[in-house]
Amino acid sequence: MKKVWQLTLAMIIALALTACQTTPEVVPEPTPEPAPEPPTEVVTQAAPDPHDYTDSRNLDNPESMLSKRIIYFDFDKSTVLPEFRGIVSAHAAYAASHSSARVTLEGHADERGTREYNLGLGERRGNAVMALMSAQGAMGSQMVVGSYGEERPTCRVSDEYCWSQNRRVEIVYTAQ
Repeated sequence: MKKVWQLTLAMIIALALTACQTTPEVVPEPTPEPAPEPPTEVVTQAAPDPHDYTDSRNLDNPESMLSKRIIYFDFDKSTVLPEFRGIVSAHAAYAASHSSARVTLEGHADERGTREYNLGLGERRGNAVMALMSAQGAMGSQMVVGSYGEERPTCRVSDEYCWSQNRRVEIVYTAQ
């Protein structure tokens, strides 16, 4: 029995030594650093030249004549005033270089005069702008003249300043 005890004791000691053995620490493999992303390419465009009337970006450029789309007229006249010829020329150059461009020339008049007379005056003003644009290269098929007469005033006060604001042709692009 002594031998059994010795054998059992030896087994217990062996088991204890085996159980106390340290297992090697598992070191996780280092994760590789992600490859640096290629730099994102920033594309910049030069600001449009405000005097390039063929560049469609100038339609919204406040420094360009193309952003100005109202032509004012003298009382009871349908002649384009010299100070507005540059605006008309700029829009004519744009229309000439963009065959897909479509323009509506909306003629307006102040409240003085009969409804029929003001409709006719608004149309004559629109036709005057169209003739000037056509003479400078825009195609007649790109332009439509409409008249609102006194029906769409921008100012409703009955004084000279407001009347002068209502005597106009608005250049409206329906296709660019």
